[in-house]
Amino acid sequence: MNVVHVPVLVEEVLEFFKHIEGVFLDCTVGLGGHAEAILSRIPNSVVVGLDVDEEALDLANKRLERFVFAGRAKLFKSSYVDAAKVLKELGFDRVDAILMDLGVSSMQLERAERGFSFNRDGPLDMRMDKQQTLTAYDVVNSWDEENLSRIIFEYGEEKRYARRIARFIVRNRPIHTTKQLVEVLARAIPNKHSRNRHFATKVFQAIRIAVNSELENLKRFLAQVPELLRPGGRIAIVSFHSLEDRIVKEFFRNEPRLKQLTKKPIRPNESEISSNPRARSAKLRVAERV
Repeated sequence: MNVVHVPVLVEEVLEFFKHIEGVFLDCTVGLGGHAEAILSRIPNSVVVGLDVDEEALDLANKRLERFVFAGRAKLFKSSYVDAAKVLKELGFDRVDAILMDLGVSSMQLERAERGFSFNRDGPLDMRMDKQQTLTAYDVVNSWDEENLSRIIFEYGEEKRYARRIARFIVRNRPIHTTKQLVEVLARAIPNKHSRNRHFATKVFQAIRIAVNSELENLKRFLAQVPELLRPGGRIAIVSFHSLEDRIVKEFFRNEPRLKQLTKKPIRPNESEISSNPRARSAKLRVAERV
């Protein structure tokens, strides 16, 4: 399957990075869209790209082949939580800029076998790193009703029907596929046709966050940022839901070694949204190491 990857808010990111030269840490290199833009348009830049998704890394390596060959792109299968270890192995104590794009990639959503999408029937997987053991199947079929209700309430921000949804899931086990889960949710969620977005969105988000420990990993990485960034270096983070954005906002606000450069998050313009609907919920926040 050929997937066209369009990086989100790339012009806005480049605007904040345009006066920076040196080592850029791309924590979620994905299919390499942001990395390619940085390497192509920022002179004397080197990108260290990390991702836990081997499939994405393979595609990024192909996209960035000319930069890899020139020694300007260095890609590794690694969680950004372990960025300091990777950088140390490369001989870098600190970097000049950090980029994080916390969204699920088009490739992950389009491939039914990855199990991320409620629009495609596939196994309940949702692992960013296919080498890890915990899958969406385990969460859906093994976690007790209380824990399911908790993650749907907290991670899915489903305030009204979290307990009801968890109860329906437990009563209809085993659930093997994304289609089967959507069918259970269709029965569990009242007034689903009056919602602005697909009724399964929040539950799928909650399960994906739980499977990949997304919020915990984000917090663990942010705690390392002041030691990873050189003075004057910048960190840009693109988030796609309020839970991540809230964590980033609070960290930028309360960390004395960082100065916020975006009092409010930067959102994509109408032109970008029309050409790339996935950008609709994106928010960019940027801070500078002081």
